[in-house]
Amino acid sequence: MSEPQVLSDRVVLITGAGGGVGYGMAHACAAAGARVVVTARNEEQGQGVVKEIEVRGGAARFARCDVTQRAEVEAAVADTLAHEGQLDAFIHNATSNRSPEPQQLQDVEAPLIAEHTSVALRAAYYCAQASFDALRARQGHFVVLTSPAGIEGSPTLPLYSAVKAGQRAFMKSLAKEWGPHGIQVNAISPLAATPALVRAFEENPSMQSQLEGLTPLGRIGDPERDIGAAAVLLLSPGSRYITGQTWVVDGGRFLGL
Repeated sequence: MSEPQVLSDRVVLITGAGGGVGYGMAHACAAAGARVVVTARNEEQGQGVVKEIEVRGGAARFARCDVTQRAEVEAAVADTLAHEGQLDAFIHNATSNRSPEPQQLQDVEAPLIAEHTSVALRAAYYCAQASFDALRARQGHFVVLTSPAGIEGSPTLPLYSAVKAGQRAFMKSLAKEWGPHGIQVNAISPLAATPALVRAFEENPSMQSQLEGLTPLGRIGDPERDIGAAAVLLLSPGSRYITGQTWVVDGGRFLGL
């Protein structure tokens, strides 16, 4: 691999790494020298990512994890420590499959509220509690993936906006609480070509060109080369004085954030 090994001797666990942004971050961290723990609910997808990383010369292993289940989150961390001996970064990226579905608040039913909350907020709590001791031992990183919708709101995604804003507040609180322990806590707010966004482009062919036209850099972010690269920077030694921040990685789409 030709990329600088800025994450050599680091172990990075990523939730929801079977596809999309999680997939991209897993590849980028592995290319930067990290040993990556790929977690996902779908074992076939997760193992596929591990194999791809290994083919490219990286190091990875799979741990099944449904982040809505505390026991599975704790088991993923325990498995990581048992096989790798350390945990340097925990990235909570997993999101609901229904996150991009537009809805009006009056049409929302209670099960959708529970789904969004369980994956974004309650899971962030599970992930933080499960990883704290290991991250404190390594003075590591805890990262959550938020969204512009959680910063400026959205007229079509009221629940997604609410839980993403909640994640951001949770991140800021943890940054204050965990700072004295040497743990850096940050968020990444991406604009990337995820499977959900690709499906949206297929359903609305004009959407891609419209979105690209609103983005100063003129393109949608690549999960590995753009979002993954930003994650690597955030986990690298050069970020040692950054905590409690939201990195908006969107090609300039949301300049007011």
